[in-house]
Amino acid sequence: MTWLWVMLAALLTIGGLFWLGRLPAAARPLAGAAIMLGLAGYALQGSPSLPGKPIAAPEEPEGFGEAIADQRQGMAERFGPAAQWLGMSDGFMRTGKTELAAQTLEKGLEKYPDNVDLWVGLGNALVAHGGGAMSPAAALAFDEAAKRDPAHPAPPFFAGLALAQGGDLKGAEAVWSELLARSPADAPWRGDLEMRLAQLRQALGPQLSAEAPKEP
Repeated sequence: MTWLWVMLAALLTIGGLFWLGRLPAAARPLAGAAIMLGLAGYALQGSPSLPGKPIAAPEEPEGFGEAIADQRQGMAERFGPAAQWLGMSDGFMRTGKTELAAQTLEKGLEKYPDNVDLWVGLGNALVAHGGGAMSPAAALAFDEAAKRDPAHPAPPFFAGLALAQGGDLKGAEAVWSELLARSPADAPWRGDLEMRLAQLRQALGPQLSAEAPKEP
């Protein structure tokens, strides 16, 4: 039955080219040969009788897959010199152009080399470009951001996020625990941080309990 539809489609294509498309007579043999060659190739390699099998996309750990722009809960300036570069970078990130996202932020840093938000954004872009893993370049970007403002919450938050996405849950737990300890009670990011930290500790489970210091 499938081959019947294939042949019907081929005949319709030939008819469209010859009559509706007003193909010149001299070119008709070449067009017909091309269509027959395509049918021959499909006959040799195609498998129309095989059932379809959709491939499910791999699931991401719950709580770690939101868009970068939505995670800057009060951590980045909405206006000012960094906002323009971060906005352009986010646009490239959403379309999968992670290299362009990183290059955009590098251009911004040439103009504002001490801007913490741009350094953090560069770290995020490099993590995305590396497939979600914390690369040495991304770690350096987060370190540079922390040097500019040690009290800023964004460098440790996103560094911990990159570690968690890359599978280093213990490293992420250590970074986020330190950040939570110095976060004000009314900080806009505290609730999200507490939720992520609880998920990490639940995932670590006995491994985290075994490393806890014993009371004398």
